[in-house]
Amino acid sequence: MRISGIQRGKHNPSSSSSLPWISPLNFTKPKPEPPPQPTAEPPRKRSYISHDSAIDMIKRQKNPQEALQIFNTVSQQKGFNHNNATYATILQSLARRDQFHAVNRVLHQMTYETCKFHEGIFVNLMKHFSRASLHENVLQAFFSIQPIVREKPSPKALATCLDLLLHSDRLDLARNLLLHAKRTLTHKPNVCVFNILVKYHCKKGDLESAFHVVKEMRNSVLSYPNLVTYSTLMDGLCKIGRLKEAFQVFEEMVSRDRVVPDPLTYNTLINGFCRGGDPERARNVIQFMKSNGCRPNLFNYSALVNGFCKAGKLQDAKGVWDEMKECGLKPDTVTYTSLIDFLCRNGETGEAMDLLEEMKENECRADTVTINVILGGLCREGRLEEALDMLEKLPHQGVYLNKASYRIVLNSLTQKCELEKAKGLLGLMLGRGFLPHYATSNELLVLLCEAGMVDAAAMALFDLVEMGFQPGLESWEVLIGLICRDRKLLYVFELLDELVVTNA
Repeated sequence: MRISGIQRGKHNPSSSSSLPWISPLNFTKPKPEPPPQPTAEPPRKRSYISHDSAIDMIKRQKNPQEALQIFNTVSQQKGFNHNNATYATILQSLARRDQFHAVNRVLHQMTYETCKFHEGIFVNLMKHFSRASLHENVLQAFFSIQPIVREKPSPKALATCLDLLLHSDRLDLARNLLLHAKRTLTHKPNVCVFNILVKYHCKKGDLESAFHVVKEMRNSVLSYPNLVTYSTLMDGLCKIGRLKEAFQVFEEMVSRDRVVPDPLTYNTLINGFCRGGDPERARNVIQFMKSNGCRPNLFNYSALVNGFCKAGKLQDAKGVWDEMKECGLKPDTVTYTSLIDFLCRNGETGEAMDLLEEMKENECRADTVTINVILGGLCREGRLEEALDMLEKLPHQGVYLNKASYRIVLNSLTQKCELEKAKGLLGLMLGRGFLPHYATSNELLVLLCEAGMVDAAAMALFDLVEMGFQPGLESWEVLIGLICRDRKLLYVFELLDELVVTNA
C-alpha cells in the first residue's frame, strides 16, 4: 500500500500555501561559492554533522521550513544516511506545527529508504492527525506501517488507531480498520481492543452492544474479560442509573471469573450509588472493601464525602472525613471543597473558613473553585467586607482568582445597593483586567445615576467602555439625561467620542 495515498487536501492551508517547501525529493545542492581571492585565508573544513547533532539542531528549530532544510542539508554529507531517529524527529517537528503537506512528502521519501523503521513513528503521527481532525489520515498511517516498517502492525498500534477513530466518532473508519485486522493481521485483536469497543458503547449509552462485545470476549481465549472490561461496563450502567445491574456485574466478576477488584473498580460503585442519592449503600461498599482486604484510598473516601454532602447529611460526611484521617489519608483539594461547599450553602461559612485555614496548614492548595465557594458563602451571609478583603489580598499571596471571583462579590454589592463598595470593586476588577457581567454593569450604572452619583457613573462608564463594554439603552438614557440635567454637557460629548472611537 503506497503511503502517497494519504489525503493531502485537509492540511492547514494557512500553514502550507505561504511556505516554499523544500521536498526531500526535489532538494538540490546549493551552488558552490566562487573560489576565495588569493589573499584570503583558505576556508576551514566543514565539520561533519552526526545523527545526534542533526536531531538536536532540528529540535531546536521553531521554524518548520528551516527544520526541513537542516534535514535535507545534512543528507548531502558524504556517507550520511538518515535513520529512524532523524525521520522521527523531523516528522514530529512538522506535525506539531500542523505542516501535514510536508509530513506526507517526508513519508513518501521513507518508502525509498533502506534503513530499519519502527512503528512508533506512525503511532505518534496517528495522534497528530487525530488532533487535526484528519481522521482518514489516521487510518492511512496505520495502513502504511507494514509497507514502510516491513512488519505487520502490533496490537498496540491497532488499539491506538481504533481508540482515536472511535473517540472522534468515526465508526465507519473503525469498522474498516477491524475488518482489515481480521483479514490480514497475524496478531488478532486482543483484550485491549475489545475493551476500547466496550468503552465506546458505554460512552454512547448503548449497553446492549457493550454486553454483546463482552459475550464475544468470553468466546475467545486471547481476549477474555478482565478488570478493565468489568469496570468500564459497571461505570456505563451506573451513569444511566442501572445500579442493580452494575452490582450484579460486580458479583459476577468476583464469583464467576475470580477477578479481584481494585479501589478504582470499587469507586465506580461508590460514585454510582452516591450519584443515585444512596450514599448509605456506598458506605457499605467501603465496608465490603475493608472486609475483603482492599484498603480504601483517598478517592473512595472523597466520593463518599461528596455523596453525603449532596444528600444533605453533614454529620455522616464529617464521620467519613474523620475516618479518612484516622486511616492516615490527607484530604485533597476536591475533598475539602466538597465539604466547604456544603457548609457555605447551609449558612456555616465560619466553619468553612476554618477548613480553608486547615488546608493552608496542611499545605493543601485551595484552587479557584474553593475560593469562589467561600466568596459565595460570605456574600450570602452579608459578610461583604471579608469577601472584599479576600479579593484584595489573595492575588498577592499567590492565589489565582478568575472573573467569576470578582463577579460573585460585585453582583452581591449591586443587589444590596452597596454602591461605594461596588464602585471601588469595579475599579479593582478593571485594573486587573476583568470585566463585570453585562447585566451587572448596566444595573450598577443605573443605580449610581439614581443615587445622584453622576460623576461616579460617568467615570465608571468611561472605564467600562475602554474595556469593550457597550452600555444598554436604559443605562445610556438615564446617564445622559442626568448629565444633561446637571448641565455637564462636556461629559456627554466625551462619552459620545469614546463610544464612537470604541466602535470604529
